[in-house]
Parts: sequence; structure tokens; C-alpha cells
Amino acid sequence: MKNKIFLVSFFVVASLTVVAQQRPYYTQYILNNFIVNPAVAGIENYTDVKISHRAQWVGLEGAPVTTYFTMHAPTTKTNNDRINPTSFHATGENPRGRSYVQEYTAPENHGGFGVTIMNDVTGPLNTTIATGTYAYHIGIGPKTALSAGISAGISNTRLDAAKLQFAGGTQDPAVASSTYLNNMRPDISAGLWLYSSDYFVGLAAQQIVPQKITYNNNYVALETGKLVPHIFLSAGYKFFVSEDISFLPSTMLRYVSPLPLGIDFNAKFQYQDIIWAGASYRYQDGVAAMLGVNISNTLNIGYSYDFTTSRLNTVSRGTHEFVIGFLLNNKYGDWCPRNTF
Repeated sequence: MKNKIFLVSFFVVASLTVVAQQRPYYTQYILNNFIVNPAVAGIENYTDVKISHRAQWVGLEGAPVTTYFTMHAPTTKTNNDRINPTSFHATGENPRGRSYVQEYTAPENHGGFGVTIMNDVTGPLNTTIATGTYAYHIGIGPKTALSAGISAGISNTRLDAAKLQFAGGTQDPAVASSTYLNNMRPDISAGLWLYSSDYFVGLAAQQIVPQKITYNNNYVALETGKLVPHIFLSAGYKFFVSEDISFLPSTMLRYVSPLPLGIDFNAKFQYQDIIWAGASYRYQDGVAAMLGVNISNTLNIGYSYDFTTSRLNTVSRGTHEFVIGFLLNNKYGDWCPRNTF
């Protein structure tokens, strides 16, 4: 029986450390930096809602499937339209063109709050995270602001023992009946976000409280030590190809000890504030194509397809990710973000 319990424990540890996906990947995080960095909460002058569904490595049994809901908003909205000519969509004009950058001013000091609910299923493991966020934004220059944010909540990890397969196709009754993982633990993240109209730099730490997988009394439990913090450093700068087309190259560095540093490179082209297309390269892992459209001042949609360049491409048919955004209480009718590109 101890051997069976050991196998279960080994599977869980391997799933959460060797695969290096304790936290899900997001291809379109550039559309929702809040999912990575809590300091983004309240950055716009409206309530930003995002719903996303990601099916990773389609065709591979037990591959990750991630769904999330995020919402964030400022604690107080400005009563003045800071950039009147560029705060609404107008035919024949680019509301986020060069004139917008020249006239941009940093937002007034304000707070922001948010909510994140995420569910990630990988094989027999199911992780659900629910957190609340508070951030504060301070102008440190005429065109530059700095925000700091913290998220706190709970994480629940569950193991479905019925999905575990052992050698010979049999399953120990003790494993099926009493070996399960269902543990609540605190989940805390923190971040900083420096931004203006044409650049951003962010630093975030997720899963600050570490945990450890082990077994005890014939069931799997969590103890301090193995679920490690994730560090993210991101930056981007927006250029103008023409008055109507902007180009945003960006990168993200991802560090999870003791794994090698992960690097993403992204490129996003946008026509006015209506449609955008982009590409991403994840070092030694895969490439992705992205496309999105702002349907109105209350609805936008993004889609990405990832092609795996690692050995997983022999069994995987790629990764699909959808993001739907809603702009609520959008007083000035913005079609695209003012501060998060």
C-alpha cells in the first residue's frame, strides 16, 4: 500500500514541479496584464472584465485546460475627459495615434480593486484560485505613473484518484477510496507597474506562500516547501509605423526556481483602435499567432493559436486560447485601453 501511496505522491510532485506549470501559461496576457500582475487593477477609467478559455496541447490526454474570470476597476473614476479628442472612436481618425501620445497626461492618484477566479485542470489535478486585489496608482511625472498591488485569496487543489492509472491497468482500492488531494491554502501575489502612454515595465510575484506535496496517513496532503513563487518581469514599448498603425514589441521573463529562465517575445500590430494582430515566441517551447478585434466600446475578442516546437508536437495539435473582454461603465466610450495598450 505504501508503494501505491508513494506513486500517487510522486505523480503529484512531478505534475507540479517537473512539468513547471504550477501556474498556467497565457499567450494573450498582453490583453490582460492583470492576470499576471495585481498592480494593473484600476488602471483604466472603466470596469474591465475578461473571460478566457485555454485548451493547451490539444490531442494530448490530460493536457492543461484553463478558464479564468477577471474584473478590475478604479475605486474612483475621473469626472473629466482628460483627452477629449482621443477618448472615443471616430471614423477616419486614430484615437490612439501620435497626437494621443503627445497630449497624454498621467492619471490622477487613485486606487483600484479587482477579482480573479481561475480554474486549471491538468490530468487528475484540478486547481481553483479565487483572489481579491487592491492597487494604488501614483503619478511620478507629467506622463508617468507607478502602481503597486497585492492579491490575496485561497487556492484549492484536488486530485481525482479515479483518473490515476497504474501498471497493468489496475488500481489499488486503498488509492481509489482514500488517496485524494483536497486542500485549501492561502494564495498571495504582489506587483509593481510603471507605465506611460507608450511603454510599460512590470514586476510581479505569484504564489508567494510556498507549499509542499507529501503523503501522510494514506492520503495526500500539502505541507510547506514545494509549490514555489513565480517571478514575472515584463516590458513593452509602442512605436508608430504610420498614423493609423502602431507596433508594440514586448517581452516577459519568467523565473521559477530551480528551473531555467523562461522568455517570451511578442509583437503586436494594431490598426487604429479597431483590429490588431500579433505573434509570440516562447523560447524552446513554441510560437503563436494572435488576432483580435474591438467590436464596440463595450466588447472585444481575442484568439491565439500556439504551435509547440518541443517534442510535444508529435502528440499535440497545438493550443487554442480565447479571450472575451467587456468594458463596463465606459463613460467616454473608449474602444481600446488608455494605459494598457
